[in-house]
Amino acid sequence: MDKIGNPGDSGQITRAYFDSLLLESRHIDSALPSIEFKLFGETFATPVMTAALSHLNKTHPEGMAELARGAAAANAVMWAGMGDEAELDAIVQTGAKAVKIIKPYADESLVIKKLEHAERCGAFAVGMDLDHAFSRKGGYDSVFGLEMRPRTIDQIRGYVRSTKLPFIIKGVLSAQDAQKCLAAGVSGIVVSHHHGIMDYAVPPLQVLPEIVDVIGGQIPIFVDCNVERGMDVFKALALGASAVSVGRALMGPLGAEGAEGVKKAIEAINAELIFAMAMTCSPDITSIDPSVIWHRKDQ
Repeated sequence: MDKIGNPGDSGQITRAYFDSLLLESRHIDSALPSIEFKLFGETFATPVMTAALSHLNKTHPEGMAELARGAAAANAVMWAGMGDEAELDAIVQTGAKAVKIIKPYADESLVIKKLEHAERCGAFAVGMDLDHAFSRKGGYDSVFGLEMRPRTIDQIRGYVRSTKLPFIIKGVLSAQDAQKCLAAGVSGIVVSHHHGIMDYAVPPLQVLPEIVDVIGGQIPIFVDCNVERGMDVFKALALGASAVSVGRALMGPLGAEGAEGVKKAIEAINAELIFAMAMTCSPDITSIDPSVIWHRKDQ
């Protein structure tokens, strides 16, 4: 369906939900906060991560590796989507801590091959993008000629057991799937609708509190989709996210200035996040009181 003028455009719905969330300020006893983020035994300068992007060579030469250089310079987690082994090797060689996300290929041997390569080349973590299994045209999806299929909880358990790396599921948008991810033993989840792969998808932040209740602090919860600025990051953290991925907001800076543009963009998002935290008496990213969030009465 052509999304121009489509009232079901999940990206627009998600952006509107972000903008419907208001913040109260709390000044007494506040101070400059820390935005340090710890994940899987590593410490990062920020909870702002790159999204699991792919195919960025038209944005910048060796776009994914250049994105990784920017993430490494900002001491941020780098996520990588579709791409070949050489590209992942180049990403890891930048020094970035890279999370490799694998599509739900129909060819199970291809999934195992990519899991094994991610572990061998030194990726930080690995995972699967579950929400790319079905096509809008009916039937199963196909990406660049590669057939996709949905996964069962037993298959996910198998992936968790097959790798020494933390295994993450991307595309969780319900408390039900969050519970199944816990049962499968995954190391983290990404609350996401893949920037609107399905029309009328619930905004990640709207379903996030229910997912946080189910997870109960047992594994980290990441959020993406339509995250554009530090205020967006703050709102996600306040509602229970451990960290947040930024995608489209980094592509312009990547195209204009390469790694340096990515670093500057992350630092600008960090600066607004720090301001929002200071203005709400939030000393660190794990201590943001969700009651600072208000919902607009006209929404």
